[in-house]
Amino acid sequence: MEMLNIKENYNFLVCGDSISKGVVLDKIRNKYVVLKDSYANILNGYLKGTVENISKFGSTILRGKDRLKKELNKANPDIVLLEFGGNDCDFNWDEVAKNPYKDHLPNTDFNVFKETLKELIDSLKNANIAPVLLTLPPLDADKYFNWISKGNKESAKNILTWLGSVTKIYWWQERYNSAILSIASSTNTKIIDVRSAFLDRPDYRKLLCEDGIHPNEEGHKAIADRIKDYVMTYYGFLLK
Repeated sequence: MEMLNIKENYNFLVCGDSISKGVVLDKIRNKYVVLKDSYANILNGYLKGTVENISKFGSTILRGKDRLKKELNKANPDIVLLEFGGNDCDFNWDEVAKNPYKDHLPNTDFNVFKETLKELIDSLKNANIAPVLLTLPPLDADKYFNWISKGNKESAKNILTWLGSVTKIYWWQERYNSAILSIASSTNTKIIDVRSAFLDRPDYRKLLCEDGIHPNEEGHKAIADRIKDYVMTYYGFLLK
């Protein structure tokens, strides 16, 4: 974040999907709710300035790009945290379950995802705003498979026919995560590897909700801790 000037307060903007929104699965009610102590809200407690969160449930990078364009002038951020890929790499699983022998495309084509992320980075840097990328928390392929098949044996059979293997779900998400790492390197953009904060644990699955994809409260704390450690190590002047 070399472009930052030292000052009293900074404006941080978080732009991402349901993970950054703080959405978790309420196991008792079996419905999604917004977590009070999400990682973005925890950040607001120790970063020097304001943290505005414009993340949306279900957002892809293309939707996020449009939203960010509308919000930049109002938010006037110094730093933008970008967290995308989870919905981009996902599929319409109901359609897959209905037609397991058809070709199915992800919500965002892999190459479109990469090009759009590069465009976002370039546009922010050209506006003298520091972009920071976040890697994707790993998913639990078995739990996510159960979630998308909704406990229906026929749906599970058809989805598995199309996938070939449940482990392919993890591999496919990892492909998009690898793209984020590669783009950060090629564009010389700051990146915080929250994925490793999960994989460093003996069992990262304990940091995920029952749907196998959304971090739970402990997972959000792990993300916040990893971001705080990164800031303390390299950019301590951003802390209160």
